[in-house]
Amino acid sequence: MKNLNESTKIELWVATALIVIIFIFSTIQAVSIHNFPSSIPYQPNFWLNTLFRYIIVATCYFLLALFVKPELEKKDTRPSNAIFFVYILIEVCVFANLIDSYLLILLSVKMIANYFSRDLQNKKNQLHSDVTVLIAISMFLQACSVLLNNPIVLRAAFSFILPIAIANYAILVFAVIPNLIHKKYRVLKFIGYSLLTTILSMGILVLLFGIFDSINNGNVVELLLAINPPIQLFLVPIFAWNIYKSRNRKNMEEIVTLKTELGKSDATLHFLKSQINPHFLFNALNTLYGTALQEQAERTSEGIQKLGDMMRFMLQENLEDKILLSRDVEYLKNYIDLQKLRTSVSTDITIETQIEEQLNELQIAPMLLIPFVENAFKHGISLQYPSHIKITLQTSSDKLYFDVHNSIHLKSINDPERFKSGIGLQNVKQRLALLYPEKHELLIRENAKEFFIHLTLQL
Repeated sequence: MKNLNESTKIELWVATALIVIIFIFSTIQAVSIHNFPSSIPYQPNFWLNTLFRYIIVATCYFLLALFVKPELEKKDTRPSNAIFFVYILIEVCVFANLIDSYLLILLSVKMIANYFSRDLQNKKNQLHSDVTVLIAISMFLQACSVLLNNPIVLRAAFSFILPIAIANYAILVFAVIPNLIHKKYRVLKFIGYSLLTTILSMGILVLLFGIFDSINNGNVVELLLAINPPIQLFLVPIFAWNIYKSRNRKNMEEIVTLKTELGKSDATLHFLKSQINPHFLFNALNTLYGTALQEQAERTSEGIQKLGDMMRFMLQENLEDKILLSRDVEYLKNYIDLQKLRTSVSTDITIETQIEEQLNELQIAPMLLIPFVENAFKHGISLQYPSHIKITLQTSSDKLYFDVHNSIHLKSINDPERFKSGIGLQNVKQRLALLYPEKHELLIRENAKEFFIHLTLQL
C-alpha cells in the first residue's frame, strides 16, 4: 500500500467499506429469513461460506484495481494476457453463484472505469480494452436482469451466451479477419469460420448447462440452444467485420494523411534546394568575373579550383538527406575563400573566421549553413565603405553553435537587388522547421549598422 498513490488508496478503502456494508446487510437479511437464532445454529458452514464469498469479491476487486488497471494504462507496451485470467476467474465465480448482483455491479463499474482510464495512444491494448468493456457490460446486464427479476431465459442469455459471443468477437477482430482480409475467397473462409465457431459454441453451452445447475428447465435450455446460432453465426460476425473495417479505415486515412504531408515536405525541400543552388552559383560566377578583371592568373585559377570543388559538392552530396558535418564545413570554407579573393583588394574589409576542424562523425543536412554566410557577404561587404564579417562555428557533444556577425550597407540606387530581400534566409528557416523541429534555435538581431544570427542545432 505504501507505493500506491492517494487516489488508489482512497478507492480501495471505499470499495472495502462498501463490500463490508453489503456483507453486513446480506447477513442481516439472511438471519431474518432463517428466523435467527433457531435456524442458524443448525447451519455450521453459514458464516464461513458467507465470509468466503465476500473475500472472493474483495480479491477480484483488488485484482482489477492493482493489476488490470496499471496494465491497461501502459503507454508503449502490450498489456499482460493475465488480464483475461482475471476476467475468467470473475465469470467462473458468477457461474458458481459466489458473487451476488450488487457486488457484480460494483465489479462491472470498476472494469468500465479501467476502460476509460486506459492509455488511448497505445494501440497495443486494443484487444484488452475491447474485452474489458464488453465483459463489464455483460456483467452489468446480468446483474440488472437478476435484480429486476427478468425472465430466466434473458438472465441465462446474459450469463452464458453473451460471454461466448464476446470471446468469438475478440477472436474474429484480432485474429481471423486480419489474416483473411488480403487472401482469396476471404468471404467464404469467413463464413466457414463462423459456422465452425457456432458449432463449437453449441458444444460449450451444453457443457456449461451440465456443469452449472442454475438452469434446470428443459424448455429454457432448448430456447437458448435455438437463439445461440443466429447470434454466433450472423450478429457477432457482422458486428466484428464492421468494427474491423471502421478501425482499418481510420488507420488508412491516417497513413494517407502522413504520406501527403511527407510528400509536401519532400517537395518543399527539393524546391528550396533548387532555389538556393542557382542563386549561389550566380553570385560565385560574378565573383570570379570580378577577380578575372583585376588580375589574370594565380588568383583566378585558385578561384576556379574552389568553384569546381563546390560544384562537385552541389551535384553529388547536396542531393543526400544528411552528410558529414566536416564536408559541409569544407564547402563553407571554400565559399569564404572565394569571397576573400574578391575582397582582398580593400584594406577596409575585415573577415574573421573561427571555424573548428570537425573530426567527428556528426551529420547535418547539406547546405544548411551557407545561406547565412552568403547573406553576410551579400549585405555586409562594400568596396567603398569599411566592412566587417565575423563567422564562428564550434560543436560540443551533438550540438552545433554557429554565429555570423556582419556590417550592413544600403544598396545604391542603381543596384538591381536594392529592393530584393533574397530567398536564402527564408529558405533556411523553412528547412530548419522541416528537418529539425524542436531541435534548433535561431536568433536574428538587426539594427541600422549591423546584422547578427546565432544558430544552435542538435545534430
